Amino acid sequence: MEKTDIISIAKSTLEIEISELEKLKNRLDDRFVRAVETIHATEGKLIVVGIGKSAHVGNKIVATLNSTGTPSQFLHASEAIHGDLGVVQKQDVVLCISNSGNSPEIINLVPYLKDYSSALIGMTGNATSKLAEYSDIVLDTHVDIEACPNKLAPTSSTTIQMVLGDALAIALMELNDFKANDFAKFHPGGSLGKNLISKVDDFLSSQKPQVREDASIRDVIISISGSRHGITVVTNDDHIIGVITDGDLRRMLMNEEDMSKVIAKDIMSAHPKTIERYALAKEAMKILKNNNIGQLIVTENGKYVGIIDLHKLLDEGIN
Repeated sequence: MEKTDIISIAKSTLEIEISELEKLKNRLDDRFVRAVETIHATEGKLIVVGIGKSAHVGNKIVATLNSTGTPSQFLHASEAIHGDLGVVQKQDVVLCISNSGNSPEIINLVPYLKDYSSALIGMTGNATSKLAEYSDIVLDTHVDIEACPNKLAPTSSTTIQMVLGDALAIALMELNDFKANDFAKFHPGGSLGKNLISKVDDFLSSQKPQVREDASIRDVIISISGSRHGITVVTNDDHIIGVITDGDLRRMLMNEEDMSKVIAKDIMSAHPKTIERYALAKEAMKILKNNNIGQLIVTENGKYVGIIDLHKLLDEGIN
């Protein structure tokens, strides 16, 4: 098979699934609105049920819902009829996903899902199925053609389920007025959460190099060499006057023949870039990038408290 043949197959797959998504978009109606409003109004949680490929889709939908402010739990259909139905409480809403709507597990399960919950929403591609019959609201996910060349493997149908789940999650997110800071609360360990909520103070270096303005060149060299940042801060009682980098030292050595009378104030760069310690870390990264510098001086109420380093932020996923 030639490379062009492989690309052609991929494009054909995408074209089929895009076509099915367009059909889904065009048939969205009041049933979707009712589903969103029902989930939003529940005093319990959303239980998402599925089996086979729909179970994998259901797990992804649950993950998206939980991270966007809609408490959800996945229930595998085959496990439900063997004891796990206890997770469904009367105040809960159930979203049951099944393309055929008539698999044996679903047929056996839907009467109980209907009785045990406050509402049953069926996501199915078969409007005459047992799932559709028992559901209070039916979300139509039928497809005219699977992308699989044998028209057997769930491809277009699972894409439709996944996208409709995303649409539910985003609509609920908007209804809940779920903002970026709310999102970050559920993602404290990932780069998304870190970028949204991490403060400069979280990444403050343990080293705090500094010299007085009248410090000798020897003292400046010792201060810079004693930390890993290649910089020292010139202060007067913790009030920042300037900074000296190892680059400033090299330029001074090239230009000065007599260094015996040179002091820190003579070679420092005045008015260095600073940031408050409780500012967002992503703001520090923005300053570092915009000014093409590797370190940023951290302050609290105008006083020097430490250094934050570009590489530390990059290592922690701040961008």
